Amino acid sequence: MTATDPVITAADEGVKLSRSLRRLDIIFFTIGATFTLDSIAQIAATGGAEAFTWGIVVAITFLLPYGLITAELGSAFPQEGGPYFWVKFAYGKLAAAISTMLWWVTNPVWLGGSLVFLAAVTWDAYIGHLSSGSFGDYLFKFVFIWLGILAAVVSIRLGKHFLNVGTVIKLAMVAFFLVTVVVYGAQHGLHGYSAGDYVPTIGGFLAVTPVMLFAFSGYEAPNGAAEEMRNPQRDVPVSVLTSGSIATLSYLVPILAILLVLPVDQITGAGGFMDAVSTVFTVYGGAHDTMLKILAVLFIFTLLHQGAAWMIGSDRVQAIAGVDGSFPKFFGKFHPKLETPVRVNLLSGVVATVFCILATEIVSGSAAAIFVVVLTIAITTLLLSYLIILPSARKLRRTHPDVVRPFRVPGGDAGITVATVLVFLWILFGSFVAVFPDVLEKVFGVEYDFEDYWGVSRTTFEVFTIGTMAVIIAIAIGGYLWRRSRER
Repeated sequence: MTATDPVITAADEGVKLSRSLRRLDIIFFTIGATFTLDSIAQIAATGGAEAFTWGIVVAITFLLPYGLITAELGSAFPQEGGPYFWVKFAYGKLAAAISTMLWWVTNPVWLGGSLVFLAAVTWDAYIGHLSSGSFGDYLFKFVFIWLGILAAVVSIRLGKHFLNVGTVIKLAMVAFFLVTVVVYGAQHGLHGYSAGDYVPTIGGFLAVTPVMLFAFSGYEAPNGAAEEMRNPQRDVPVSVLTSGSIATLSYLVPILAILLVLPVDQITGAGGFMDAVSTVFTVYGGAHDTMLKILAVLFIFTLLHQGAAWMIGSDRVQAIAGVDGSFPKFFGKFHPKLETPVRVNLLSGVVATVFCILATEIVSGSAAAIFVVVLTIAITTLLLSYLIILPSARKLRRTHPDVVRPFRVPGGDAGITVATVLVFLWILFGSFVAVFPDVLEKVFGVEYDFEDYWGVSRTTFEVFTIGTMAVIIAIAIGGYLWRRSRER
């Protein structure tokens, strides 16, 4: 660091953080944030057979350089709230305030939107009926959301056991599913696509890669708790590269299995994984229904685990922005005993609950379509934040050359430049497609019915898309300016 780079963390608020995360804990934490079972079906449904092919391409040209960049940043700058400080040191507090807000807001919206609704759909289909908007439906959703928040509120000493168990269950489910697919294939043969359907096309590329970029993200999440790691300089690079390899295989192999098992017209993003499980579990005869219920409960647990993993990391990063003067100080408090940012945790719970209520009540018509647009762009803010966060690696090589880097992106300055450019171009593409769908489709002559897909006109879509981003960025800038005025 230099004299112009003050590092203010939870310790300055009178909280001494316990270093309780070992290397294996960090690996499980990273896998928990980067690998989710619901994305498997979503990727398969969006891209079809091409999803597997494009998955290999994205893993090599995006996931690998992204992991290398994160390993360097996380080991060289191991402050609590990692991504906030990476951007602050590279571009200043205002840029850090904006990138942190974009990065954080994704997670409560995701928890109260996609995750909780997929959990409710799974419960309704396999365990017990839940009528949308009923008391039981709201009770289930609220309990799901606030259990995820509770996992972030408790101390990391306890929370890490939840993360570890959830990751083990998730990987065990994938392994059991794959073994069952082999048995099913031997007994019944396989369906799905022909070999020619795996050939990549522009249409498949435009459809599946934004979803895949979002699914493959999250290697920086554990660095939100960097000062709670035993040895981040040594453990972060190992955990990123190890978890990256495991997560990549855990995506690609099950995607291929779903494509082989399910007929083409039965692959859906909402229930694709459990649909595939239901199909292959017929090999267990009379135990089929019981085993399906057990897997459904475990699947819901993994969704909760996914949301909690992100909350544990992202809430700390947003709280550090408050501690450091880039967000209202009220949210920069860590609980002295729990050592967690309880105020930001509760803010996340409120945001998630509000989105859940809105999504449940607005179920049809133009209002529902507009809400889907807002929800989609709010989740896409994760990609937008990476346009600021990840290029900081290249900038910090120039501005902070004397900082010890236990791990470096191979290839010297040329290596990190290539890695940064590759990742930036992928994120720029994913963000552009999310904010301006059908533009590239028109350029390449790919059929795309905008109003049929989104349920609103292009003008309405862009108004709410740009409007949502403007509101989020305005909140970040407003919080930053308010804090500066208070400090003066």
